[in-house]
Amino acid sequence: MDIPLSPAAAEFTVKGSRFLGETFPIAGQTEVREILKAQKAKYADATHVVHAFICGKSAEVMGMSDDGEPGGTAGRPVLDVLKGRGVTNILLTVTRWFGGTLLGTGGLVHAYGDAAKLVLDATRFEALIEKAAFSLTCDYTSYQIVKHQSENWTLYDVNESFGEDVSVSGKIAAKDLAEFSKVLFEKTNGKVTVTAV
Repeated sequence: MDIPLSPAAAEFTVKGSRFLGETFPIAGQTEVREILKAQKAKYADATHVVHAFICGKSAEVMGMSDDGEPGGTAGRPVLDVLKGRGVTNILLTVTRWFGGTLLGTGGLVHAYGDAAKLVLDATRFEALIEKAAFSLTCDYTSYQIVKHQSENWTLYDVNESFGEDVSVSGKIAAKDLAEFSKVLFEKTNGKVTVTAV
């Protein structure tokens, strides 16, 4: 299961109609409403702002809207593309400006599905990993050991501050926290204790 790292956008035109696909990282349904409201205000001149979203650790929460397009021709294809990619914690909107030529139901399904695929290809993802926050404080000698040992782990959002001692905080995969703590404690002869935050 992958989650988006940052928003992305991609657009194309079909028979004069412009389709703009955009992705947004989300933590839950509340954000979906806020982003949709902002999208509709931002694109007040658009004909439709269609959306689909998936969130939750096992992609258990989903939703979609055709926003006035014929039922099943817009939100459903966008949601199907999202489900096919194995992603979660993502909102995908497709904004359409009508170009004067009707696309028909099949044409709409293809256009919205293609817009979703295009923007997902432009979105950067990372694997969904449950992370645990940690912090530690050590002297400068121990810090060299901590630095060296940390290279064996994938750490996220690391912050270091250097004063009389060195303070390090960050995140690590939750499943690795206990082993990480144990290794640093042993390698520094008990001088460094990792605290879960």
